[in-house]
Amino acid sequence: MQETSSIHGAWASRWIFILAATGSAVGLGNIWKFPYITGENGGGAFVLIYLFCILIVGVPIMMAEVLIGRRARQSPINAMREVAIESGHSGKWSAVGWMGVLAGFMIFSFYSVVAGWVLYYIAGMGTGDFIAIGSDDAGKVFNNLLADRDTLIIWHSIFVVMVMLVIAGGVQKGLENAVKFLMPALFVLLIVLLGYSMQSGGFQQGWGFMFHFDASQLSWDAVLTALGHSFFTLSLGMGAIMAYGSYMPKKASIGSAVLTIAAMDTLVALIAGLAIFPIVFVNGMDPGAGPGLMFITLPVAFGQMPGGQIFGFIFFLLVGIAAWTSAISLIEPATAWMVEKFGWKRLPSCIFLGVIIWILGVAALGSFNFLSDVKLAGFNIFDFMDFVTSNIMLPLGGLFVAIFAGWFMKRYASEHELAISSPTLFNAWYIVLRFIAPVAVAIIFILNLIEKLK
Repeated sequence: MQETSSIHGAWASRWIFILAATGSAVGLGNIWKFPYITGENGGGAFVLIYLFCILIVGVPIMMAEVLIGRRARQSPINAMREVAIESGHSGKWSAVGWMGVLAGFMIFSFYSVVAGWVLYYIAGMGTGDFIAIGSDDAGKVFNNLLADRDTLIIWHSIFVVMVMLVIAGGVQKGLENAVKFLMPALFVLLIVLLGYSMQSGGFQQGWGFMFHFDASQLSWDAVLTALGHSFFTLSLGMGAIMAYGSYMPKKASIGSAVLTIAAMDTLVALIAGLAIFPIVFVNGMDPGAGPGLMFITLPVAFGQMPGGQIFGFIFFLLVGIAAWTSAISLIEPATAWMVEKFGWKRLPSCIFLGVIIWILGVAALGSFNFLSDVKLAGFNIFDFMDFVTSNIMLPLGGLFVAIFAGWFMKRYASEHELAISSPTLFNAWYIVLRFIAPVAVAIIFILNLIEKLK
């Protein structure tokens, strides 16, 4: 394939790509889900299993997505088509790109609803609404928020505008400037929160919950949990990483960049757990509260602690930044495709996509109030969109990317893009991508479906 450059621009450096991709990977799940599943599945023993799964599933497929994107320098839809044609195969492989772009589009539409909750709580913490609040009252605040259609629409709308303003600025003025500010801010806030947590009196208990090495708790279910999270945590299967890869500098090493992203994503999740769970334990609360941990348990905990209003505000600001950087990556592939397909400028493309996303988001938030009676295959609208994307579209997207890069894409193209000096290391990646990663993702796909449809 002839050397090309993206019409959308390029990241200024390898580290900007790493920050952007880490921002895509670090989302709401890092803040509460990973720390919780670590504590419940053997602590340090689970972390080792998870890191192994990252190496055999997450990293190989992420490298494949990045190299396909950089090879074609186009949106995932066009990149899959161009690389397939270059390899002597049908351009219909673009369907994999389509599925990823649509998945990201759908995820953003309901993700923005949850992000709207976070913005509401940032404001509430800032104005002192949760000072000395009890569990019952905190539960009422959250339930009243879900029932309040107009308030949900306002915060959902604000978040959509926040994301679209960044996307409209393009790669350098929008995405790059955003991640250069937001990602360092995220790390600073995380460290500040960790320091506060270490002084809370529950740090030792939180550390023990997450890092006690209890191999007896490692079960087949724990391995599957680690396998599933290792895939989903890196934003695979939705076109985001492929799009970001298309802006990656030509001389940057894909392998080392992807390993750095995986390490940073895991580190953020572990530090988040060490920042959150001591606060939960010192207040005698349940660390396994799921989503309620963020919106009910933690506001109560912060509301009862010295300086809790300030650090509660910092916590939700941290979560808001994580949601913002993730959401930017969700809609970038669709925006890039519209610019390529129709020759539109970014601003009208963002307005067009933003309106559609806003409508879908209103339907999703309606699941908690005015559309609560509407069911799709037994799910409300919000849960249906979550189920279809998380359990069908993303695993299939990752599976087909692995199969395409491992079995259909010309080997020399992969060798050229990865530029791995050691033939042994390249062969190891190639074997894992062809034989191990597809089987692992197929297992995730099948077992997730069985579990959800019980």
